[in-house]
Amino acid sequence: MARFNWTGFRRFWTIARTYWLGEEKWKAGGLLLLIGLFLLGYTGLSVVLNNKRGVLISALSAQDESRFWQTVWVFLGVLVAYAPLLAGYDYLQKRLGLEWRRWLTGQFVGDYFRDRAFYAIQQFQPDLDNPDQRLAEDIRNFTQQSLALLLVGVSSVLQVMAFSSVLWGISRPLVGFLVLYALAGTLVTVLIFGQPLVRLNFEQLKKEANFRFSLVRIRENAEAIAFYRGEAQEAGLVNQRFLEAFENFKRLIIWELNLNALTNAYEFIPFILPAIVVAPAVFAGDLEVGKVSEAQGAFVRVFFSLNVIVARFQELTAFGAGIDRLYSFAEALTPVERQDSEAEPGDRPTIAVSTADHLALEHLTLQTPNYQRTLIENLCLAVPSPGSLLIVGPSGCGKSSLLRAIAGLWNSGQGTIHRPELDRILFIPQKPYMILGTLRDQLLYPHPSQTVEESTLKATLEKVNLADLADRFGGFEAIEEWGDVLSLGEQQRLTFARILLNQPDFVILDEATSALDLPNEAQLYSHLAHTGITFISVGHRESLKAYHQNLLELRADHRWVLKSLAPQTRI
Repeated sequence: MARFNWTGFRRFWTIARTYWLGEEKWKAGGLLLLIGLFLLGYTGLSVVLNNKRGVLISALSAQDESRFWQTVWVFLGVLVAYAPLLAGYDYLQKRLGLEWRRWLTGQFVGDYFRDRAFYAIQQFQPDLDNPDQRLAEDIRNFTQQSLALLLVGVSSVLQVMAFSSVLWGISRPLVGFLVLYALAGTLVTVLIFGQPLVRLNFEQLKKEANFRFSLVRIRENAEAIAFYRGEAQEAGLVNQRFLEAFENFKRLIIWELNLNALTNAYEFIPFILPAIVVAPAVFAGDLEVGKVSEAQGAFVRVFFSLNVIVARFQELTAFGAGIDRLYSFAEALTPVERQDSEAEPGDRPTIAVSTADHLALEHLTLQTPNYQRTLIENLCLAVPSPGSLLIVGPSGCGKSSLLRAIAGLWNSGQGTIHRPELDRILFIPQKPYMILGTLRDQLLYPHPSQTVEESTLKATLEKVNLADLADRFGGFEAIEEWGDVLSLGEQQRLTFARILLNQPDFVILDEATSALDLPNEAQLYSHLAHTGITFISVGHRESLKAYHQNLLELRADHRWVLKSLAPQTRI
């Protein structure tokens, strides 16, 4: 939990320094310096405007018309410079915040996808909730609020310096009272409201994100829910998550109510106290009546500058909660932190990976990531290149887990995996992944930047029995929600087109034809066999044996059997 102490500042600086001390530091520093100059300029003009407001009132009181109009023209002249300075300051602050967000988002997104951290977090750190919100909202709030709070602090210092001298010249007791009053209010607010508001704001961010995520799941699984007629259960889950956010927010606004009651009463005094203190001198004729307005303006400026923590306390607590969430996310994206989180303290065996031109498993023992269950024991095999292997076995015996180990997603166990570099292997899951983009992007994924003629794309679609696909949607540049508009069988055929277009050296297919009829399955494997690509399939269908040279049968008791399929059973 973020605190207003060294730990909170250390966490903030750990995230912020990557930008302010990184490759864009000169650009960021230049913008910040320009903002500072604008801030200095309009603060100085604020002092002049405050003084001229008092002079206007004094001129009216003395019925001095020439002095009145002279002050009006000076006031308007200062205002001509003041308005664009304030507008420019606001623009530059937002621009710098936007640049910082762009850079920091790029860093976090890079770390999120580097070394498949997005997968490791989902599999091994389920307590780290809603990475999407942390990337989208928490980074935005961090950059914007950091900059806003920094500039509020600098502005407060400048205004204290500028207006204290004005106030000192009018009434010295006011300055002493002001400092003590602001200090007492800050201490009371932090001590009473600090920890509860930070905790409640942290929980609110989490519960709101959980509520949004439950709604996203409904959209992504709408058809399955409709088939199951699971509307009542899903509605109950959504309502439950909303009520959790609702109840937490009720507790939050009660604390905010108490805070607002204190601050509203606390902030009323500065509007009346200067008039009370200066009134005797005005009645005695020692001060002009306009000095009341000038003293009141200066007093309010200094008070709210000294009182910045109390005035922005709710914002500070929300900011502290956001720092905590972003810091924990940054830690999870650190490879060392992920490695530590995936295993308990102590030495744990891991599977070694060796780069080779072939695929072979040497004395491989595969365990679940928590090391609580052994799936496969002492597996030894080599897949000829070019060649093919079919992996079969009962559910839960480790078929898909073995593919995860080959892909480097799981490393818990012992032995060695000899395999090519991963960019030479294409993994095809049972439920194809349809990216956001054009039909061309779908076909060329995961290398959509390669240049392929339309004639080649059309010929490939014909091979996988999707000859009319481009015409149905208006060409290869059509953009659709492909996961919704294509059936599962069409999606599986489209992924075979990806194989034919990308031409990897090795393909690993996990139930990749489960939604296809036997003629389509036979045609796709026939094209695959003639490409010279080495492929490994996981499946339950007896028909798959006809397309593979070797069979690996995994059993529920960790044992395994490797067989050579008879030539007559293969295509």
